[in-house]
Amino acid sequence: MDVIVQFIILIMSVVVHEVSHGYAAQSLGDPTARLAGRLTLNPLKHLDPVGSFVVPLITWFSGGFVFGWAKPVPYNPYNLRPSRWSEAFVAIAGPLSNIALAICFGLLIRFATGLFPVGAITIFAMIVLVNISLAIFNLIPIPPLDGSKILFAFLPLHLSHVREMLERYGFVLVIIFVITLSHFLVPAVSGLFHLITGVSLS
Repeated sequence: MDVIVQFIILIMSVVVHEVSHGYAAQSLGDPTARLAGRLTLNPLKHLDPVGSFVVPLITWFSGGFVFGWAKPVPYNPYNLRPSRWSEAFVAIAGPLSNIALAICFGLLIRFATGLFPVGAITIFAMIVLVNISLAIFNLIPIPPLDGSKILFAFLPLHLSHVREMLERYGFVLVIIFVITLSHFLVPAVSGLFHLITGVSLS
């Protein structure tokens, strides 16, 4: 039952994440996501065969937790209002939506525990944990993760070759990071969970 609940939480969290990208892009003048029918919370419009099914199953059986992603919401950077910060604004909208969800349900755990049954509080904790994990992971500055777009906004023009190199090898770098360095994210996830909920993960 836990894996089913975690799977549902993951799917809805990544859907909110992707839809937030689409709305951010639309607010800057790009209708691509709307025209593609992706500004919807209907998960069927966003599911990715690998990220939404295969990876969550692998992470569950290998580590006892569920993690994955949805299909990226499309946007055209050339439609955005001209600014070096436009792509960064679209990128950060996704992680911020996850942080917002984590804060909302985390505050329920912190201040309204007595109003909900234990089972509901457990689900709230899963929502907080999944959304914190998604936000922090996506802020890693490696393409195609959102953090890379934020990093690129700060890069001076004469370092554009750095962006080209990272985008060329980004997927490989993400895999290497997940295999070798992802455990360094655990203290950040645990610390933010405690800060929001007042409860320790350990």
